[in-house]
Amino acid sequence: MTISWANFEKLFQYGAMFQQGLIVTVLLAACTVFFGFILAFLLALMLLSDVRPFRRFEKIKTEDIHKKKRYDRIAAFNPVRLIASAYVQFVRCTPMLVQIFLVYYIVFGFITLPKFTFFGFIQFERFFPAAVAMALNSGGYMSAVIRGGIEGVDAGQTEAARSLGMTKAQTMYHIILPQAIKNILPAVANEFVTIIKESSVCYTIGVQDIMFNVKSIQSATFIIAEPLLMATVLYFCLCFPTSKIIEYIERRMRQSDNR
Repeated sequence: MTISWANFEKLFQYGAMFQQGLIVTVLLAACTVFFGFILAFLLALMLLSDVRPFRRFEKIKTEDIHKKKRYDRIAAFNPVRLIASAYVQFVRCTPMLVQIFLVYYIVFGFITLPKFTFFGFIQFERFFPAAVAMALNSGGYMSAVIRGGIEGVDAGQTEAARSLGMTKAQTMYHIILPQAIKNILPAVANEFVTIIKESSVCYTIGVQDIMFNVKSIQSATFIIAEPLLMATVLYFCLCFPTSKIIEYIERRMRQSDNR
């Protein structure tokens, strides 16, 4: 396999396809992070919840140590946290490609989506399942970040807010979240860069991202290496500047905290 400038010149006529793939990739990543953040926030609240329907068992007094331990385990049972933990573990322990196939072929195999294009070239019936699958995956990973950001807020502030008569919801909204969001924003921004790279597997279900158009160009021209190099450059041009911008914002945030 040889690489020649003549082959690169042939690729110039497919510039519109690379441009379309670039737009789809960025749009897919943006939708994934937006909806994934919402899901992650809900999962984080579920993981931090204190819903214990059998908490009355901890009040049962017994001199039998084994029974006491059993009652404590029953009292500590939190179905909401269990559901969220099971979901997060499923997301982390299965490949994203498998999750995309599950959503596209099974979930949306029973749901008929409207067939139309937006921006003139993006097929909704393929883009939407990919965005859903990646948001479900991203939400599972970001939930740990959001949970850590919420738990990172000094517990004394929560106690002070409650002593002033604020409810749990008011404390979360007015005291904890403003500080937690500041802590988790850099991680969420880094997730955007990660999703840009991981979205390359979505071409397997027909999403017209960078890799889909690279495969189409390879089939049309029988040129293998040069389209892949173009894809590498495009992904690098997307991820490297974004990473540097995130690093700059993180430095500014740290400087503002030290003042």
